[in-house]
Amino acid sequence: MKDLAVRLAALDADASAAVRVIAYFDGLVEAGAGLQSIVRGAAVLAGCPARLDDTARRVHIRMLPDGVAAPVAEPAAADWPHLDLGTAGLWLERSGTPGPVDAMVLERAAGAARTVLDRTRGRAPAAGDPALAELLVDASAPPESRLLAGRRLGLEGSAYALVEHTGEVAVRAATADPAANRAGIGPTVPVLELPASYRAALIAVRFTAAGTDDDPGEPVVRHDELGALAVLASVPDPGAVPDVLALDQAAATAPWLPATLYAITTTSSLRAAATRLRLHHSSLQDRVTQAEHLLGWSLHDPHGLLRARLALTLRHLHRMH
Repeated sequence: MKDLAVRLAALDADASAAVRVIAYFDGLVEAGAGLQSIVRGAAVLAGCPARLDDTARRVHIRMLPDGVAAPVAEPAAADWPHLDLGTAGLWLERSGTPGPVDAMVLERAAGAARTVLDRTRGRAPAAGDPALAELLVDASAPPESRLLAGRRLGLEGSAYALVEHTGEVAVRAATADPAANRAGIGPTVPVLELPASYRAALIAVRFTAAGTDDDPGEPVVRHDELGALAVLASVPDPGAVPDVLALDQAAATAPWLPATLYAITTTSSLRAAATRLRLHHSSLQDRVTQAEHLLGWSLHDPHGLLRARLALTLRHLHRMH
């Protein structure tokens, strides 16, 4: 399919795009993706907000072109391209006649959504069905529907929501291991309070990191352990903070700087930081001296280390936005 898309691109851009759309949604269906992933794919591929409304289950999903979930603030406009899915409907929030690619996105996304809706309305879904997890964390869904979804997933008592870096949502029993490569984890709560755990997991996943020199940090972050740091997620424009600008400029000159700052601000001593970085203690001392020169503040006192940690965190949140 990928080779076909490449060959078509040289002949007809629309045909190539259509093949890519087909392959994308076929992949989602094969992976058993839930409604959020499908609507997110429609929004990203169409380059405009997409939404799915299911009046029967009171499920409303709206995604922006950057893949971020957004509230449904107004009724669907009459001239938006859409397809009916029985009691549900799928819209692209774009006025006018849809182009050939928009029409293909709408058709394939609707087909994928029908598969999920049939799966959850008909027979009992499989225990790992992503659609059940999405229903459990949807505060607008009826409580009885969420309780039924919890029972089908085998959840007894408390559970927590998990949001992967890719945007996929899962729900785990309180005693279950997250078993995720990179994810944010919400607090453990009763089943009917999972929407709150989900909102917390959405915050936590923004603090996860790739663990590279340029993006140091932990791949799995629990909201409960963020404490006051969670407030930083509400900073409107973290990239505009002066210390973040200074850090970005310094990192362009010294690529080792983010990992070094992370090590010295999350360990108990320079010697422990040197061990983590696999550096000799004197080599790390040289780096710290150079970092202070580049940043413009001391890294030998608690205040300076706090500035560095906050700057690192805000820089990361800015890049994750």
